[in-house]
Amino acid sequence: MRITLEGVAVDGRREPLLEPFDLSWSTGECVLVAAEPGHGHTALALAATGRLQPSAGRVRVDGAPVATSRLGRGPAHPARLRDATAVVDVPGVNEPDDALTLAGLVAEGLVLAGRRGLPGDVRAWLDEHHLTELRGRRVDQLPAAVRVEVLTELAAANPQVRMLVLTLPDRHGGSAHDWWGLAQRLAQRGLGVLVECTRPSARALGVALPPATGDSHTPPVVALRWTAHHHDEEAS
Repeated sequence: MRITLEGVAVDGRREPLLEPFDLSWSTGECVLVAAEPGHGHTALALAATGRLQPSAGRVRVDGAPVATSRLGRGPAHPARLRDATAVVDVPGVNEPDDALTLAGLVAEGLVLAGRRGLPGDVRAWLDEHHLTELRGRRVDQLPAAVRVEVLTELAAANPQVRMLVLTLPDRHGGSAHDWWGLAQRLAQRGLGVLVECTRPSARALGVALPPATGDSHTPPVVALRWTAHHHDEEAS
């Protein structure tokens, strides 16, 4: 599966939420997009997954248009895109309740993924991921790497999901290498992963980015692209 954004933009009430932006990513690869907080992260995550109609531009899945400008013509219901994608921990959209315990979070996540969330299922999931000792911790007490991995793995537990968007995992602290390594492992499992982060986090991963201009309309930039198939060939 391949998702392509062509000049996708999202208008806000007073100013653009996302300036025209081009992007493509496929199953089996992860892409890092960098921008400062507030520079279109939420709009990009929602538009790229069919959850928000762009104000301009077009989103394609495997070459076929599934979302168009409100002024244009094309399919009006990008259900295929929504069903095959998941957004993870988007600020103000689907952040988990900090008061939830890890066990409660897993139960909720399994149900959202179309799986059973009974106590036995939760115990089995926690045991499989070596998290049983943390089952009583509140979400706001979890180490940053654990929070990001749990939410991402729960989203990936839905068998329909082939593409994931992780939005600002660096806002929880921790090491950028933790969540970028997680994205690579998911790509190796055949998923496509888009990770949105701040510019300092991209620099921590070795990306040479020019200084931010301070312009709130500056669009994100594609900072890194990692393809599982390419790296498997290098290792063989």
